Amino acid sequence: MHKHLQFACSALLTFVCSFSLAIAQIKPNIVIIMVDDMGYGDPGCYNPDSKIATPNIDSLARDGLRFTDAHAPGPLCHMSRYGLLTGEYPFRTDVGAWRERPLIADDQMTIASLAKSQGYATAMVGKWHCGFDESGGYSQPLRGGPVDRGFDSYFGIRASTDIPPYFYIHDERAVQAPTETIDANSSPGWSPIQGAFWREGGIAPDLKLEDVTPRFTEEAVGIIEKHAQAQHPSRPLMLYLAYPSPHTPWLPTDEFVGRSQVGMFGDFVMLVDNEIGKVLKALDRHGMAENTLLIFTSDNGPVWYDADVERFGHDSAGPLRGMKADAWEAGHRMPFIVRWPGAVSSGSTSAQTICFTDILATLADLLEVTLPEGAGPDSFSFLPVLRGQQAENEPVRGPIVMSPGSGDSMMMIRSGDWKLIRGLGSGGFSDPKRIRPGTDQPQGQLYNLRQDLSETTNAYLENPEIVERLLAEMRQIVSAPASREQR
Repeated sequence: MHKHLQFACSALLTFVCSFSLAIAQIKPNIVIIMVDDMGYGDPGCYNPDSKIATPNIDSLARDGLRFTDAHAPGPLCHMSRYGLLTGEYPFRTDVGAWRERPLIADDQMTIASLAKSQGYATAMVGKWHCGFDESGGYSQPLRGGPVDRGFDSYFGIRASTDIPPYFYIHDERAVQAPTETIDANSSPGWSPIQGAFWREGGIAPDLKLEDVTPRFTEEAVGIIEKHAQAQHPSRPLMLYLAYPSPHTPWLPTDEFVGRSQVGMFGDFVMLVDNEIGKVLKALDRHGMAENTLLIFTSDNGPVWYDADVERFGHDSAGPLRGMKADAWEAGHRMPFIVRWPGAVSSGSTSAQTICFTDILATLADLLEVTLPEGAGPDSFSFLPVLRGQQAENEPVRGPIVMSPGSGDSMMMIRSGDWKLIRGLGSGGFSDPKRIRPGTDQPQGQLYNLRQDLSETTNAYLENPEIVERLLAEMRQIVSAPASREQR
């Protein structure tokens, strides 16, 4: 009996070890949820004084890793998305051409094409904003979009829900052409680019602006359900869910009207959080959450003025200066949370400086893929941070360089604790946007973010050697085709 018991225990141990090894070798599902124009100070997990309830986003922070120094590669929608998808700084291409042509080249690696090459089913839902070839009209395929850049399927819209024409796209075709017209709209009591604001233009008969966000949740949940039912454990899922909200128009459903303490914007943020909750529940319901690396972030800062802070007692930027489009921190320092059960410590935080461009290299590191030459030129892996293998005082990447909304003349570099803006003013939406320097005045802005996160004290004149060093680093990164190889 003893020998039989010993053999049984040995066999059980072998099975357990083999099973554990198999589980360890299973590639995780990857879900990236990007919201639009949500500020650093909106989610409760980033701002204990927030007057907007965000229980689902907060749950991700409770169960995952919250980055406090994560940056969009540009403080506007199209810049941010291009950098996230390609691992390349948006100043390296003409991102303003998204209305005329695809921004991402045919042979350019994306997070989707990388995942697809490693056996992933890849799907995107939501706002693309990286351009299509629309020259053939809306009865013809819209080339250069998600399904031509690595995604197996796509359901979404071309840009924001305040930029016409408004129509749904399934894979590479318009579901219905924008044959009708919608009048422009605005909201009394708000600035011209806040509230229920949208521009006049073409709209498809099957699209209602207030239905877009819930519709994208339905599509995402459907993809999760379909993938779970297919039961192909060797083919994990990558889902990129790009909500066009809480960007304008702020259109909370009746369920959320009046629910927040921050007017229609806060109500709309609460709706978005609720929609995210539905996606999280779908992952739980189908047993996928435990093997899913989930990233939550926002594409850029909020449109939120000083008058709004005074009116509601809520600061969407939190402790940061500025707003969307700005070179100041609120334009591009974003909420960024990673939940990955079994790999990422629950309730943890990291002060590592990272950029959305780093997602490509991180996924390549995770999948044990060497990025080919030219791919992800500005992408650095933060996988060691996720796994708790990187000391906080050891940076995972080199400097971040970006252009604000006003363009390259106000370019910014972040290097260590120091941040340099090549000019005076916000460079974006905040006033003053641009300031012409006078005699004996600084030509730009220099801030020590460790000591002055709110960018209140310009240290440009007191630190000429740091200014020269950062300008040299900026010139080197801008002039070279890549920053990843320079480190």
